[in-house]
Amino acid sequence: MGIGRTETSNAGGRMALATVVLLAAVTALMGLASGARAEIYSTESLPSGVQRTTYRLGPVDVTPGQNRIVFRPITGASRPGVNGWITRIKPDLVYGDGSIPKSSKVMFHHGVWINASTGENFYATGEEKTILDLPDGFGYRYKTNEGWMLNDMIHNLTPEAMQLYFEYTIDFIPDSAPEAANIVRARPIWMDVQKGIYPVFDVWRGSGGADGKFTYPQDDPNAYPPGQQLNVKTIPADGVLIGTTGHVHTGGLSTNLYLRRDGASYQGPSCPERISYADQLKPLRKKKVSLAAKIKKIKKRNAKMTRTQKKIRKSAARRGHSAGSKSQIGKLKRKKKANAKMIAKVKRLKARNQKKLNKVEAKDKAERARDAACRATQPQVDDGNRVHLFNSKAKYFDPRGPISWDMAMYSTDNDWRVRVKAGDKLDLQTTYETKRASWPESMGINIVYWARDSAIQAVPGNSDPASAPDPYVTRVDTEGVLNHPHLKENEDYGGESGKNGSKLVGPDPTKLPDGSETGGPFTISDFVYNGADFRLPGALGRPPVVKQGQSFTFKLSDSDITNEVWHSITSCATPCNKSTGISYPIPNGKYQFESGQMGPGQEPTVGYTEWSTPANLPKGTYTFFCRIHPLMRGAFRVE
Repeated sequence: MGIGRTETSNAGGRMALATVVLLAAVTALMGLASGARAEIYSTESLPSGVQRTTYRLGPVDVTPGQNRIVFRPITGASRPGVNGWITRIKPDLVYGDGSIPKSSKVMFHHGVWINASTGENFYATGEEKTILDLPDGFGYRYKTNEGWMLNDMIHNLTPEAMQLYFEYTIDFIPDSAPEAANIVRARPIWMDVQKGIYPVFDVWRGSGGADGKFTYPQDDPNAYPPGQQLNVKTIPADGVLIGTTGHVHTGGLSTNLYLRRDGASYQGPSCPERISYADQLKPLRKKKVSLAAKIKKIKKRNAKMTRTQKKIRKSAARRGHSAGSKSQIGKLKRKKKANAKMIAKVKRLKARNQKKLNKVEAKDKAERARDAACRATQPQVDDGNRVHLFNSKAKYFDPRGPISWDMAMYSTDNDWRVRVKAGDKLDLQTTYETKRASWPESMGINIVYWARDSAIQAVPGNSDPASAPDPYVTRVDTEGVLNHPHLKENEDYGGESGKNGSKLVGPDPTKLPDGSETGGPFTISDFVYNGADFRLPGALGRPPVVKQGQSFTFKLSDSDITNEVWHSITSCATPCNKSTGISYPIPNGKYQFESGQMGPGQEPTVGYTEWSTPANLPKGTYTFFCRIHPLMRGAFRVE
């Protein structure tokens, strides 16, 4: 997640906001957070004084099933050695040989680059692998005496330990380069629809209404405590917004950035009222239909008379005489000839009507195009003074749609600019689909980069910042550009059954005999739902049973708690036994239940290690999986 307009990135993740208070609290511990070493992996010189350097931080020993948040310092050879300007950051998570892990195995769940000296989260990447690429002429100010930290979360979806490296490429213009004199200082504003180092909210299937979309927080009246607007940030000084990109999780469709200004309203020119041609089009279209129907009716009569002629001839041939039949056939021929003349006449009327219709439709089309072109220049101002700035859409490359991390976000164009004033308020909303599945632990984040008027004016030759478009006068919400193309490491989608069931992780649990008559507690350990895991052989894999009105209870084992291996019990559609990938399984059970990411309380866990299913489930066999380790599958039965 970040700002960008460039090519493939190989990092991933969920965003997390590190507050200044938290930074101070963890600084003393950072030496313990990582024994990793830093190194410069490669470097090259680009035009315009840019130095492109790839840094490696590691190795990082990733434990089986790891999914935890870590703060680690970024020092020494892991960052530029002189003062200057950062214009681009591209992150990766790699093996020692530089290859990129499959996203179905391990992901850079999130990475947030933090300037501990200024309290700024100046770059973040998520599992959609966004690249930061600041517009031409702008840069993030870098100083060697400022402390950097990385807030990272590596998500190991497997029981396998592995050794990985953080790899990130920085485009940098040192102060010694002549081009540095023309760089405008860009500053980040962290926009989030929730708060904390793991700012998540849940989206439930069916919660979005008829359109199948749920927008947070505006569709949730209880999103925030009374009087709080976590999704709103105030602009501290007059300036210009220069770029942004959104971040969503699986199921996310977009983030939308708005601006509010006290007392503001649309101030641009008004579009002339659109000329309506409905009164002319309606009778012409109606006549077109009636004439076509008339021709069809006459042709139908002719076809019927042709069939009658054949019957008369056939009958006369059997009787051996045709005196009467000739008279009948002659009469029918005369009627068909009259009908043919009528058809020709109606066709001429139809052609004249169509000519008139074409002219009126052309006028209507031109008028609609003129009106649309005019309105396309007008800002979308709603809710009093809220104006729309940018829709960062999610493009899913996954052929199955918005159900995996095989996607990229849209970023603002290189020349996107928005004039803002001190006291203006940025407002962020995020939208998720709600027809296909539920999406626990969702996010909606944008980093918005901007420049103060004073910074723009300080660079010789720059235009007056006041020349940037006022969003209440000129529409600024362009489509933007795709941040990066499809990534090869995301192609392991899962959901295959294969020949003879070779891709199945286990049998169809709905066809298995009843297991033990018990509601548990079932201990989750070693990546198995012991007592309720249909992947196990024989009787061990049979679904346990309870009577309707009772619950099933699951708990984490002591060893998993000690080793910080967190799990969930998440409903999935039966039989939920196909191959594991980034888009299978998903939280799409007919009856929804969700434990949350079970753990003792530290982020990202929910603060409990034991959980029970709802007691009101109807009779039937239910399947579930672990969202953190989707290779895990279980089933139970209510009778």
